[in-house]
Amino acid sequence: MKVLLTGATGYIGKRLLPVLVEMGFYVVCCVRDKRKFHPEDSVKGSIEVIEVDLNKVATLENIPNDIDFAYYLVHSMSVSKNYDELEKQSAINFREAVNQTKVKQVIYLSGIVNSQTLSKHLNSRKNVEFELGKGTYALTTVRAGIIIGSGSASFEIIRDLVEKLPVMVAPKWLNTRCQPIGISDVIRVLTGILNNEQTFNNSYDIGGNEILTYKEMLLEFAAVRGLKRNIWIVPVMTPRISSYWLYFITSTSYKLASSLVDSMKIEVVAKDDEINQLLNLNPLSYKECIRQAFRKTEQNEIVSSWKDSTVSGRLDFKISEYLKVPEFGCFKDVRMEPVFNTDECIKKIWRIGGETGWYYATWLWNLRGFIDKVFGGVGLRRGRTNVNDIQAGDTLDFWRVLYADKADKRLLLFAEMKLPGEAWLEFRIKDNHLIQTATFRPKGLLGRLYWYSVFPLHGLVFHGLATRLTKE
Repeated sequence: MKVLLTGATGYIGKRLLPVLVEMGFYVVCCVRDKRKFHPEDSVKGSIEVIEVDLNKVATLENIPNDIDFAYYLVHSMSVSKNYDELEKQSAINFREAVNQTKVKQVIYLSGIVNSQTLSKHLNSRKNVEFELGKGTYALTTVRAGIIIGSGSASFEIIRDLVEKLPVMVAPKWLNTRCQPIGISDVIRVLTGILNNEQTFNNSYDIGGNEILTYKEMLLEFAAVRGLKRNIWIVPVMTPRISSYWLYFITSTSYKLASSLVDSMKIEVVAKDDEINQLLNLNPLSYKECIRQAFRKTEQNEIVSSWKDSTVSGRLDFKISEYLKVPEFGCFKDVRMEPVFNTDECIKKIWRIGGETGWYYATWLWNLRGFIDKVFGGVGLRRGRTNVNDIQAGDTLDFWRVLYADKADKRLLLFAEMKLPGEAWLEFRIKDNHLIQTATFRPKGLLGRLYWYSVFPLHGLVFHGLATRLTKE
């Protein structure tokens, strides 16, 4: 049987895919950009990859007619301020497209919407469910709150707060109750309801076995890590101040921080545990979810990370649009150094950024990241998902990976920091030399002033970087 998987490059989709293949399904993976999709070799014989943008009706013609089931795992929160309108239209477009197929069940992962007052994000999720429910297929909706797992946004935000702040003066929404659930339990539910006729045309809230406030979640996280933390709640902290509080301390973008603060004021508690009884599930405790996430992190086995989604950056683009570095009207800093050990040099390049740092004057890179945060950029806190491996589409500090091929001996990065223009950083080994090229395409007079103002630092940083990468 054939399953259509939208959001195949997303946090949930990447984890769901190998499980579906293991269950014996043939999976049609919907992605907006094939260059960002890197499935494991173990699943390649059981999948088909198609490019689909739910906001572009013409691309929906790529969906095959013979699908049996479909997962709807997409959102548009990072694309526009009017993401609720885009999400509604995406759901309508998807519904009309799959109505033309033989699909008999669509599974939609939504948010818990039991409160009388909903945030813009949760209200949008509810509207999507309403539109999907008008299809000719059976809709099964799963509603989750906070999802805890290695690489999840919730896990990373909680970790940032707890490990960086011994004392927190926090907004009152930390007293809001929620029901966190582990990513492994989410996957069990999503696969358990597949082709399960008992779940057709039904909706289910899912959550762990504990109801906690956000404050309790932070303190229990600290207990697992063996850290003593003190949290004081202040009654007056505006949503804007709360958003900045999250934005500067954690690795979230400001846009995401604002949406999270808006949603965190709303209680997200499951109305019942009907789905657990139906599927005979015993959810993990919150603390066990934390321990499991750290085991994956410490073993460098993070399957997917929210940071690699475009929601973590400031741009939403197809890699192919930026893959060719421009020449006309650009400033360039080119460094060439002899390479004595090609394998070692490539290994260093592939480990650059994140915990490894930038080999030379990393403090200047950190300073640039701080300045970027001050001006509303992504900063350096996103790091990287995997210490040793990088692929097109991954985040790498305040860069986005456009091209990474060890056989071609080339790595190309695109800047996602705040800039009066566009910037690329390329590493290429050719004829036993490392050619390191920083390219900046300025936007107006401000862009040119920016380049000349930082030019002295470029001479220091880029020369030192190239030297360290090639040093034996």
